[in-house]
Amino acid sequence: MGRNHEVLSPHPLLNAHGNLIEPGWSRSLLQEYDRSMIKAPKWRIKEWDYYLILSDSFAGAFTISDDGYIGLQSVSLLTFNDSPWEHTETVLNTFPMGKFALPSSSSTGTTYYKDNRLQMKFEVLSGERHITCHFENFNEGKPFDCDIFLKQPQMDTMVIATPWDKDRCFYYNQKINCMRASGYMLYDGQKYEFDPDTDFGTLDWGRGVWTYDNTWFWGSGNCDIDGKAFGFNIGYGFGNTKAATENILFYDGVAHKLDDITFHIPDNSYMDPWKFTSSDGRFEMDFVPVLDRAACLDYKIIVSDQHQVFGRLSGTAILDDGQKIHVKDMMCFAEKVHNKY
Repeated sequence: MGRNHEVLSPHPLLNAHGNLIEPGWSRSLLQEYDRSMIKAPKWRIKEWDYYLILSDSFAGAFTISDDGYIGLQSVSLLTFNDSPWEHTETVLNTFPMGKFALPSSSSTGTTYYKDNRLQMKFEVLSGERHITCHFENFNEGKPFDCDIFLKQPQMDTMVIATPWDKDRCFYYNQKINCMRASGYMLYDGQKYEFDPDTDFGTLDWGRGVWTYDNTWFWGSGNCDIDGKAFGFNIGYGFGNTKAATENILFYDGVAHKLDDITFHIPDNSYMDPWKFTSSDGRFEMDFVPVLDRAACLDYKIIVSDQHQVFGRLSGTAILDDGQKIHVKDMMCFAEKVHNKY
């Protein structure tokens, strides 16, 4: 099995022992996730849907997750012009362990969460996705609302099935880039409207059983270049990536696989300029931060140190056929996260 092994045929994700049958990457969810096939305890199973909808001047992020012994439901509102600002509000749940019934596939079903403060729904419709949310007392006593549609025509995605070196641990993840966004977010009397000509959404859909202590790097963005949708997904740090990386380019609906990417993060500050370099020379970028969405939680057993940095990317990406894509001041994000949970 070579580097960046592509999975080409449908089959179950896990064998009878709860381990991956075929580590690698694919362009869609060919391997079938079945929670009942997992052999680890319920409190160790992690399932989440995360949407980021990004314009040049503002963004919203939405998470519904069941991480075994803790559930984490969150909404973020970010603005980038003048004085960049963000607020993230999170609802924690104890021991959901499957009670939220997150769908076993990203392509069907509804992901839903409701309590006295937060009602949030992710619906899969024909050729599009629908995100609705009402968050009471989101910030300073004021509510947050949104109604957003993401267009999803037939196109490649990034799917990776990654083992850990520890038995019965795996990470099954799909990133869907380049979904054109419309609709709005509403907070504090201001309406943030998305324009499908310029604005895009990304889905991070994950299921798995992880080890306890992990540090990962992830970056993603979308824009139009020469009238066609361009997107990228880069990252590393999760499990044994010998079979495949999650590094990939998307252009006009087609995936172009990359090898290894390195995040060069300044030692002094996350807000200093970054660089990204690639082992195959196909992703060479400069990144100028605008806003660091930083969060640090320390509950002894559960620890999370997050830096999701939004900024502007410039440089060159090279497609499979050698075509060069020149990126200039593309709003995107890159993050470093250390979690113990």
